Amino acid sequence: MNRDEAYSFLDRVAKGLAETFGKQCETLIHDMNVKGNPILSIYNNEVTGREVGSIVDVLGSTKDMNEVLKEVDFINHLAITPDGRQIKSSTFHMIGEDYKFALGINFDFSELVQANRLLLNLMNVGGDLQSAISQAGEGMVSTLFDECLAVIGKPVEDMNKRDRMKLIKLLKQKNVFDMHKSVPFVSEKLKVSRYTIYNYLNEIEEE
Repeated sequence: MNRDEAYSFLDRVAKGLAETFGKQCETLIHDMNVKGNPILSIYNNEVTGREVGSIVDVLGSTKDMNEVLKEVDFINHLAITPDGRQIKSSTFHMIGEDYKFALGINFDFSELVQANRLLLNLMNVGGDLQSAISQAGEGMVSTLFDECLAVIGKPVEDMNKRDRMKLIKLLKQKNVFDMHKSVPFVSEKLKVSRYTIYNYLNEIEEE
């Protein structure tokens, strides 16, 4: 493959990639045999704003690259342009007897970064709904228990069965036992078994 054939092939590839991936994908061909590695062709150049003949690289520098590095492929690296754009940059070399070309691909994913931040904000949640409902229910049971206990007017330690039955009846009237984990909570507060609470509830139903 001679120089013209090699350039023609790379140019078709560059143009095809630019058309395939859209305006965020800049493609270009550098002449690596010429000082400064000028751009021979470029597509979607709004990504970096460069033109044919420019010797400015994707980072905005005109510093000539080390000769050894001019034959090294760089694939999928992050580059930040002078105006702050975030670029996925790759460079592929094609070397022949009388030519040394580099195909550059620069994909601007800055808008995707912004979109990702928006999606993360949209998907952010405060916690599990089931857990929140359970915690809210436990808090309500505790509040209603304290209210009913105040009506009884005795500390739990001084309560007899009649007092406990009265308390259970008050809690039932407030639909406390329809709430999640209410029986374990009340049994722990009254220092009796869950079985005892269920017996109290059965006695109340039979009255």
